[in-house]
Amino acid sequence: MDSVKGIVLDVLNRRRFNGEIIFNGQGIRSINEIDELQHEYILPGFTDAHIHIESSMLLPSEFARIAVRHGTVATVSDPHEIANVCGREGVDFMIDNSRQVPLKFFYGAPSCVPATAFESAGARLDAADVKALLDRDDIYYLAEMMNWPGVLSDDEEVMAKIKAALARKKPVDGHAPGLMGERAAKYASAGITTDHECFTKQEALDKLKNGMKIAIREGSAAKNFNALISLLGEFPGRIMFCSDDKHPDDLLEGHINLLVTRALNLGYDLFDTLYAGCVLPALHYNLEVGLLREGDPADFIIVDDPETMAIQQTWINGQCVFDHGQVRMPEVDGKLINNFTSWSTRPEDFVMASQNHRQPVIVAQDGELITGKSLENLDIINGSVQSDPGRDILKIVLVNRYRQSAPAVGFIKNFGIREGAIASSVAHDSHNIIAVGSSDDYLSAVVNAVMENKGGLAAANETVLEVLPLPVAGLMSDRQGEEVAAAYGQLSRMARQMGSRLTAPFMLISFMALLVIPSLKISDKGMFDAERFRFA
Repeated sequence: MDSVKGIVLDVLNRRRFNGEIIFNGQGIRSINEIDELQHEYILPGFTDAHIHIESSMLLPSEFARIAVRHGTVATVSDPHEIANVCGREGVDFMIDNSRQVPLKFFYGAPSCVPATAFESAGARLDAADVKALLDRDDIYYLAEMMNWPGVLSDDEEVMAKIKAALARKKPVDGHAPGLMGERAAKYASAGITTDHECFTKQEALDKLKNGMKIAIREGSAAKNFNALISLLGEFPGRIMFCSDDKHPDDLLEGHINLLVTRALNLGYDLFDTLYAGCVLPALHYNLEVGLLREGDPADFIIVDDPETMAIQQTWINGQCVFDHGQVRMPEVDGKLINNFTSWSTRPEDFVMASQNHRQPVIVAQDGELITGKSLENLDIINGSVQSDPGRDILKIVLVNRYRQSAPAVGFIKNFGIREGAIASSVAHDSHNIIAVGSSDDYLSAVVNAVMENKGGLAAANETVLEVLPLPVAGLMSDRQGEEVAAAYGQLSRMARQMGSRLTAPFMLISFMALLVIPSLKISDKGMFDAERFRFA
């Protein structure tokens, strides 16, 4: 029999008391009030309400080793990224790796693989595949339904996936950026109950009106906390916190604990805030996560002060996995998985042959997944459309990683690179190779570096070419988080030395291929208008 003492924060009953938690093995046997004055606080652990573990560029087991330091005990994890590369085998890989560590990863069935019919992915999950996944006890929900046009048009395949989840009494996650009015109402009426893509308060209010819960997202690229946090005071009990995509350097700094602390520092109610960060995800997704009740799993954290959330200990299933700076995690096996066809590009592969001076240009926005679009007059030399670094209009290219084919070439503003290029095989959602650069020579150099490593991030300037290999599905490293974060930081610094003023250039570039987010993006088949859902 084990026990811990402290000031218990009973979030469900909105009270605090000096108490002792007694647990036997993995479960809580009793929670008793005591007369002894206590100084440390015991509260439920944090749950990330929506995250793609792959975007940390770490294996789930390594993600866990870092996340428990921040009081995270569970994640609602969408394996959408690896499923687009490796299909159901990729989902199995994530689950198998996760089972080797104590942190509780709750995976969903990816609903949109591929995300659209307008790109080349490495796999396909049809309605039968999704039903088979949803039949499993280790699949907890239908992951983000980003094909909102399919929902609105009652697409047979899309609706079959949603109905399969509802028939199994498993929640359906939403993904409908910018959707409002009658369209939002119809989307919600299909049985979709959450959305983490809201980037304005008005949009979130519209979805709340239609019965949806809102996950306030603060990731490495998309940062919506400031725009949405007032909802926590207005709609307590219907708001959650999530990161969606968290790069390794940011994960080392913190996780959901940072959002909880920010909300508390802004004056939001302690119990409303903890309900969002600890309780609502577990209740909404029916997760086997302890909430400090008798009979619950012994999942909790101990902090010195709820205002600062400095984590002293993290307990999962009655096991202390983080104790005053020390992480206790088992070793895991080194199995890898990938799906990559390497070939070499040449600078001339990135020439855009056209006589049209007026070209559509992606307008990137720092800290946002949405993009603008503009039509710009560009010079044509010898039949080739030229970029214009002086106006910060650079080439953006998308190269198929699954089979050799001609790259797609377009133009983008606001990356700021004056001399050099960056590339990544993390390019949502199909994870082909995406690159932005000041010349065709630089573009070819960074794309080939990613090819040679069968996945990774690369940056090249006039003197050096640096690569962070991602040998696991071209999405994740098999190295320790600190090492990956250091390499990622070096690449980010290179991008800034080239002139980029973006907060997270490699995170932002990875979303320039995300065709379901307005307004202009690029696939391996060409420039794509995400508002009209057709090629530009």
